[in-house]
Amino acid sequence: MQPALPSAARTVGRVLLGGFLVAAGVAHVVAREEFHAQVPSWFPIDEDVTVLASGAVELGLGAAVLVAPRARRPLVGWLVAGLFVAVFPGNIAQYVDHRDAFGLDTDSARLIRLFFQPLLVAWALLDEPLSVIQLVGIAVTCGGVSWVIAERNHQKSDGHVDLAGV
Repeated sequence: MQPALPSAARTVGRVLLGGFLVAAGVAHVVAREEFHAQVPSWFPIDEDVTVLASGAVELGLGAAVLVAPRARRPLVGWLVAGLFVAVFPGNIAQYVDHRDAFGLDTDSARLIRLFFQPLLVAWALLDEPLSVIQLVGIAVTCGGVSWVIAERNHQKSDGHVDLAGV
């Protein structure tokens, strides 16, 4: 099975993704305090060390996305997808702990942001021959996790869920 997108679209997507990751990696150094909001309170490593390390990983993966030979692109894509899955708990923690950063200063904004994570995973896998069903599976999984967390966070003591305030 061939990748669904034409070669030119995959190239543009790859360059944008690589640039996005490099810029995000640099931002981890330049705006470290903003990224602290995404480090879960339960994570056992110092926030600053975590932010700097994840920034270094994003820089390295961004460079790999930009320069990897064709034969290595699927592997790089899976590594980037793994990064996006690995940081997802941090995004969830930012929502659950009501931590403002990057203009996400309401629960609604932080919740909506969670639903974009599957798109990042799919974007990382542009060179993979994923079916529509597989892409929907990625989206449903990430969306389901976000929804469960949203429900648990907004559940009232009487057991009824109030998502209207999200």
